[in-house]
Amino acid sequence: MKRAIILSVMAIMLFVLSLCAPIINDGYAMYKNATKEKDLATMIQEIRSNENYVTIDQISPDYLAALIQSEDHRFYEHFGLDVIALTRAFVKNIAAGKIKEGGSTITQQLAKNLYFSFEKKYERKVAELFVVFDLENNYTKDEILELYVNIIYFGEDCYGIKEASLHYFNKLPNQLNQVEINALVYTIKSPNNYNPNKLKLTYAN
Repeated sequence: MKRAIILSVMAIMLFVLSLCAPIINDGYAMYKNATKEKDLATMIQEIRSNENYVTIDQISPDYLAALIQSEDHRFYEHFGLDVIALTRAFVKNIAAGKIKEGGSTITQQLAKNLYFSFEKKYERKVAELFVVFDLENNYTKDEILELYVNIIYFGEDCYGIKEASLHYFNKLPNQLNQVEINALVYTIKSPNNYNPNKLKLTYAN
């Protein structure tokens, strides 16, 4: 029954997409323009050359596990797109008549952070998907996860897990305890509202 529902929704999605050729074309053009300005390999090379870049073995395994559980618990099982999450988001968005939920995987979030704005437009989502395919075809899951944690925003002008760990807790990413891990994972949802310093003020009041 569940499989039949998912297949039915996917069929509806394909039908809707068939009516959205202009959006797909615009999204592809957006992708080509973005990667023409700076190709993916060059972009990633620049990120890795940052002095605060840390490799995956320099990050607490507990942090990585908590992050995956929170953001994309099927990360190691899908090819950049979580069909179940996308189907759920698609239904909600159609019902709302606008993009309310993204169903984004870690790879999709990485693609968005690398090239695109956070504006909720269908063209941007399409462009993002082309970068997702490039990432999944050219990099391992661990490499994608490593890149993601090195560029995500943690509030207070902190980008990447090392900057955030040092700024909020004066620790390296492999020294975080469970409370600190939970705080930084929670921060990703809304960095300006839920970062550790904001949470301290909330609890203090």
